[in-house]
Amino acid sequence: MKTGQKEQNLQTNCISVSQFYRISTGKMGEVKVIGSSASLFYTRVEWALKLKGVTYEYIQEDLLNKSELLLRSNPVHKKIPVLLHDDKPVAESLVILEYIDETWKGYSLLPQDPYERATARFWAKFVDEKCVIGSWQAMAAEGEAKEKAIESVQEQYAFIEKQIRGKKFFGGEQIGYLDLVMGWKTLWLNAMEEVGIMKLLDPEKFPSLHQWTENFKQIPIIQESMPPQESLVNYFQGSLNYVRSLAANKP
Repeated sequence: MKTGQKEQNLQTNCISVSQFYRISTGKMGEVKVIGSSASLFYTRVEWALKLKGVTYEYIQEDLLNKSELLLRSNPVHKKIPVLLHDDKPVAESLVILEYIDETWKGYSLLPQDPYERATARFWAKFVDEKCVIGSWQAMAAEGEAKEKAIESVQEQYAFIEKQIRGKKFFGGEQIGYLDLVMGWKTLWLNAMEEVGIMKLLDPEKFPSLHQWTENFKQIPIIQESMPPQESLVNYFQGSLNYVRSLAANKP
């Protein structure tokens, strides 16, 4: 197969990309990821590594009894995920995604154009700070505060709806950096909606995001890395119960 043909095939087939770069990419080293399968922030890192074809060791973290390895690797925030590349720690999922993209060549996560890269970074930060946090707040809120929280986060999702309108993926014809950041919507948001007894993203109100979700879920690498819905419901319910118990016990 000619080089040009091989590159074209790799750009349109995620499985081929993973298999090809698993055996051909340099800078592999020893790669470990401290995380939790229920964590949307960990899973986006897992997706990125699989797209790049990077072999890694998964280290399950007990979030209620944090390990010495996690505390040593991320002493500032003490949070997952943490990528360990030859024992050098990289923390924060958005930072990790960029590190992965710059370290292992082949399948590109971020756009090549500087403006498009900056735009993707902007919306990724927006998603984490507005959509993820806003969805959690809506899930946790009660009464009148819940209605206001739902309205507020839907306003934020309206911005994302405009970004995906008329496109298959945020990255174009193949998934990229912003798709991985938004990927939590495919399953984690459903679990939040179930626990919070609410509906944040109605397909009729957000048709482009709905179609993007369906396209995203069809990719084999994405499918194989999704935890069971039931485990996510239990995860969010347990987290919510824990937060509420802390609030109730405050003097």
